[in-house]
Amino acid sequence: MSQTASLSASVVELAEALIACPSVTPATGMVFDCLEGQLAPLGFEITRFLAGDAPDGPVENLFAVRRGPAGSRHFSFAGHLDVVPPGEGWTSGAFLPERRGELLYGRGAVDMKGSIAAMVAAVAQIPADAGTISFIITGDEEGPARFGTLALIDLMREKGEIPDLCLVGEPTSVNRLGDMMKVGRRGSVNIWLEVEGVQGHVAYPHLADNPVTKLVAMLAELDAIVLDEGTDWFQASNLEVTDLTVGNPATNVIPAKASARISIRFNDLHTGEQLARRVSEIAQAHGGSARPVISGEAFLTQPGPFSAMLAEAIEAETGVTPELSTSGGTSDARFLKDLSPVIEFGLCNATMHKRDEAVAIADLETLVRIYARVTLAALAPI
Repeated sequence: MSQTASLSASVVELAEALIACPSVTPATGMVFDCLEGQLAPLGFEITRFLAGDAPDGPVENLFAVRRGPAGSRHFSFAGHLDVVPPGEGWTSGAFLPERRGELLYGRGAVDMKGSIAAMVAAVAQIPADAGTISFIITGDEEGPARFGTLALIDLMREKGEIPDLCLVGEPTSVNRLGDMMKVGRRGSVNIWLEVEGVQGHVAYPHLADNPVTKLVAMLAELDAIVLDEGTDWFQASNLEVTDLTVGNPATNVIPAKASARISIRFNDLHTGEQLARRVSEIAQAHGGSARPVISGEAFLTQPGPFSAMLAEAIEAETGVTPELSTSGGTSDARFLKDLSPVIEFGLCNATMHKRDEAVAIADLETLVRIYARVTLAALAPI
């Protein structure tokens, strides 16, 4: 079909058009042309812009808004058009969408071009006078995420376009559509550790200073830490060693340097800065140093009216009562939570990031109805 979707295009056709645009992160150009062509006929005012420089940019972003009557409520859909690299061995081309039986195949089918197509199809059913609807769409969620949603939030604040509620279309369902929504996420911090030593011959250790033994002792102390036992809404925080590097090709040389990397996924009992400081103190006690990079803080959207209206929409269309969860990795909801209350809900995640990624066509059609229901509920006057 044409990249410019007609008002009568089905959700499957909308998804196929998006999937057919190669958009390995960071995504720019064609896939945004496609989405703009789908939203413009629905009356959206669209702003597209590039943000950031190499190596993590430039990143393309899109903000689209269809304003309702003055004083009406504002509901946002958020998501990303970039995808992870497809890899080799697909049955059909990763960017050649193909319907086979009851499934639609293609990179991004569930993560998350299918959900974005469902958002567009849902909004096409919502009267313009129901309220203000916006789309917060980035081309860099799967990558460093430095110039994507953060830049969109800055733009929205400059424009004064702050939503009352925001729904992120990440693939949250596990075994069947509707069985899980995400009301929060753990935070993430990666920390690079390094110990400097003095190189020397292994037969003369008194003339050298081995950094490996110091690093091993440091990692043992870090690995023994029990950060917490979890909370009512979050699983226990965990610290994992993700890399250990010496790079010493010689068998008879004590190396001059040893390094490692750890990753901590933490709940709302901690902050990234507190954890980084604790690790740094341990590293210094063992003669090393620590360089933290905080990817996002933990957050929780307290269960209440928003989660209830989404659960009601899900139950009405699927008969499933969704679990309210904070499990999994990070998403751009970690940024959007500073803008408005945010919840994530979308398709089944079984094939995301995998070869032959696919979505059930029936799930796409059901998701449209769920998104339409929750939009009308979110825009209803309080």
